[in-house]
Amino acid sequence: MDNNTSPKQRHGCLTAWLILMMVANALNSVVSFIVDPSFFKPQGIDITKEELIIGAILSIFSLGFAIGLWFWKKWAFYGLALSSTLMFFTNLNKGLDVMTSSLTFAGLLILYTILQIKKEDTSGWDNLE
Repeated sequence: MDNNTSPKQRHGCLTAWLILMMVANALNSVVSFIVDPSFFKPQGIDITKEELIIGAILSIFSLGFAIGLWFWKKWAFYGLALSSTLMFFTNLNKGLDVMTSSLTFAGLLILYTILQIKKEDTSGWDNLE
Protein backbone atom coordinates (compact mmCIF):
# COMPACT_ATOMS: atom_id res chain seq x y z
CA MET A 1 0.00 0.00 0.00
CA ASP A 2 1.34 3.43 -0.92
CA ASN A 3 2.22 5.78 1.97
CA ASN A 4 -0.02 8.50 0.54
CA THR A 5 -3.09 6.29 0.76
CA SER A 6 -2.34 4.53 4.04
CA PRO A 7 -4.69 5.38 6.88
CA LYS A 8 -3.49 7.99 9.34
CA GLN A 9 -2.37 6.60 12.64
CA ARG A 10 -2.70 8.37 15.95
CA HIS A 11 -0.12 7.94 18.70
CA GLY A 12 -1.53 6.62 21.97
CA CYS A 13 -0.65 9.82 23.85
CA LEU A 14 -2.55 11.90 21.32
CA THR A 15 -5.54 9.58 21.53
CA ALA A 16 -5.57 9.81 25.32
CA TRP A 17 -5.18 13.61 25.30
CA LEU A 18 -7.97 14.12 22.78
CA ILE A 19 -10.31 11.87 24.77
CA LEU A 20 -9.41 13.77 27.94
CA MET A 21 -10.11 17.07 26.17
CA MET A 22 -13.48 15.86 24.92
CA VAL A 23 -14.58 14.51 28.30
CA ALA A 24 -13.32 17.55 30.25
CA ASN A 25 -14.94 20.06 27.91
CA ALA A 26 -18.22 18.15 27.84
CA LEU A 27 -18.32 17.93 31.64
CA ASN A 28 -17.30 21.56 32.07
CA SER A 29 -20.02 22.78 29.73
CA VAL A 30 -22.73 20.77 31.48
CA VAL A 31 -21.59 21.71 34.98
CA SER A 32 -21.20 25.38 34.06
CA PHE A 33 -24.79 25.50 32.84
CA ILE A 34 -26.32 23.85 35.91
CA VAL A 35 -24.18 24.95 38.86
CA ASP A 36 -25.13 27.99 40.89
CA PRO A 37 -22.41 30.65 41.29
CA SER A 38 -22.82 30.47 45.07
CA PHE A 39 -21.21 27.01 44.90
CA PHE A 40 -17.84 28.71 44.37
CA LYS A 41 -18.15 31.26 47.21
CA PRO A 42 -16.66 29.00 49.93
CA GLN A 43 -13.53 28.61 47.78
CA GLY A 44 -13.22 32.39 47.54
CA ILE A 45 -14.17 32.47 43.87
CA ASP A 46 -16.52 35.27 42.92
CA ILE A 47 -18.16 34.36 39.63
CA THR A 48 -21.42 35.35 38.02
CA LYS A 49 -23.87 33.15 36.15
CA GLU A 50 -23.00 35.03 32.96
CA GLU A 51 -19.32 34.17 33.39
CA LEU A 52 -20.24 30.53 33.92
CA ILE A 53 -22.29 30.60 30.72
CA ILE A 54 -19.39 32.15 28.79
CA GLY A 55 -17.15 29.37 30.09
CA ALA A 56 -19.73 26.77 29.11
CA ILE A 57 -20.01 28.17 25.59
CA LEU A 58 -16.22 28.19 25.20
CA SER A 59 -16.17 24.58 26.43
CA ILE A 60 -18.77 23.59 23.85
CA PHE A 61 -16.67 25.15 21.11
CA SER A 62 -13.53 23.49 22.50
CA LEU A 63 -15.35 20.15 22.51
CA GLY A 64 -16.16 20.67 18.84
CA PHE A 65 -12.56 21.57 18.10
CA ALA A 66 -11.31 18.46 19.94
CA ILE A 67 -13.68 16.36 17.83
CA GLY A 68 -12.31 18.13 14.74
CA LEU A 69 -8.79 17.16 15.78
CA TRP A 70 -9.96 13.58 16.17
CA PHE A 71 -10.81 13.73 12.47
CA TRP A 72 -7.44 15.31 11.64
CA LYS A 73 -8.65 18.86 10.95
CA LYS A 74 -5.97 21.53 11.35
CA TRP A 75 -8.58 24.28 11.68
CA ALA A 76 -9.59 22.62 14.95
CA PHE A 77 -6.16 23.31 16.44
CA TYR A 78 -6.46 26.96 15.49
CA GLY A 79 -9.96 26.98 16.94
CA LEU A 80 -8.59 25.72 20.24
CA ALA A 81 -5.94 28.43 20.09
CA LEU A 82 -8.67 31.03 19.61
CA SER A 83 -10.73 29.54 22.43
CA SER A 84 -7.71 29.64 24.75
CA THR A 85 -7.03 33.23 23.78
CA LEU A 86 -10.63 34.24 24.48
CA MET A 87 -10.46 32.52 27.87
CA PHE A 88 -7.17 34.29 28.59
CA PHE A 89 -8.76 37.69 27.99
CA THR A 90 -11.89 36.68 29.90
CA ASN A 91 -9.70 35.82 32.89
CA LEU A 92 -7.83 39.12 32.60
CA ASN A 93 -11.13 40.97 32.42
CA LYS A 94 -12.23 39.09 35.54
CA GLY A 95 -9.24 40.52 37.37
CA LEU A 96 -6.87 37.57 37.35
CA ASP A 97 -3.20 38.35 36.93
CA VAL A 98 -1.39 37.68 33.66
CA MET A 99 0.48 34.65 35.00
CA THR A 100 -2.67 32.90 36.22
CA SER A 101 -4.56 33.83 33.07
CA SER A 102 -1.73 32.42 30.97
CA LEU A 103 -2.46 28.96 32.35
CA THR A 104 -5.28 28.78 29.81
CA PHE A 105 -2.57 28.13 27.22
CA ALA A 106 -1.16 25.11 29.09
CA GLY A 107 -3.54 22.63 27.47
CA LEU A 108 -2.83 24.06 24.04
CA LEU A 109 0.92 23.79 24.61
CA ILE A 110 0.55 20.19 25.79
CA LEU A 111 -1.58 19.41 22.74
CA TYR A 112 0.94 20.97 20.36
CA THR A 113 3.75 19.02 22.02
CA ILE A 114 1.85 15.75 21.79
CA LEU A 115 1.05 16.45 18.14
CA GLN A 116 4.81 16.45 17.48
CA ILE A 117 5.20 12.82 18.61
CA LYS A 118 5.82 10.62 15.61
CA LYS A 119 4.31 7.27 14.85
CA GLU A 120 5.91 5.49 11.92
CA ASP A 121 7.88 8.63 10.99
CA THR A 122 4.78 10.86 10.81
CA SER A 123 3.75 13.25 13.54
CA GLY A 124 0.18 13.99 14.47
CA TRP A 125 0.74 17.54 13.25
CA ASP A 126 1.79 16.23 9.83
CA ASN A 127 -1.43 14.21 9.67
CA LEU A 128 -3.61 17.27 10.13
CA GLU A 129 -5.23 18.47 6.95
